[in-house]
Amino acid sequence: MKEMQAKMNDPQFKAMLDSNPQMKAQVEALMKSMVSGDMSSMMPTGVTVKFKGGNSLISLEGGMMDKNDALYRADKDQTYAINNQAKSYMVMKKNTNTATQEKPKITKTSETAKIMGYNCTKYLIEQNGPDGTAMKISYWTTTEIKDIDLKSLAKQQMGNQSLVYTEVEGVPVKIEMPLPQGVMTMEMTELKKESLPASDFEVPAGYTETKI
Repeated sequence: MKEMQAKMNDPQFKAMLDSNPQMKAQVEALMKSMVSGDMSSMMPTGVTVKFKGGNSLISLEGGMMDKNDALYRADKDQTYAINNQAKSYMVMKKNTNTATQEKPKITKTSETAKIMGYNCTKYLIEQNGPDGTAMKISYWTTTEIKDIDLKSLAKQQMGNQSLVYTEVEGVPVKIEMPLPQGVMTMEMTELKKESLPASDFEVPAGYTETKI
């Protein structure tokens, strides 16, 4: 919270928000929710993930990041944050200071379950939340889904999540994350194998680059 407040007072960050009203509204809504303690309205209601040739595209629906995408291009080894409402994108800087990055504690448990018809194993991810409090996130993964390479997700600039994808075995089918109001659950509802156009993995034409 303190880091976010300090960032809001940074002149360069303020200028970037003023040039992007959509992002400014999202950040202000996030700050308001953090103060009130009610983060439920900020959470996405759905997530779609596409893979092709080492590329990946994560599309969010609902919540603070509605209509936002995270695109990873394997040929450029580059991640782009795409705001479809504002028709803009940002080139994400690579985190080269990995020595100071807090690594989550990842434990493979003996607990198993059948989810979406797949045999899954539970991983427990222990890490600190944005406010410094300890969090325990459950990942249910399966090795029965083939042809999905999580290495492309690991290369996305997503903080500790990148470290998770490099160490868990299999594909996450269900994720359970504790929140002050309860537990947020993300569970796979559909898996399709189909031919995807290359254009799905490009920054849309006409979008404006936003820089911080």
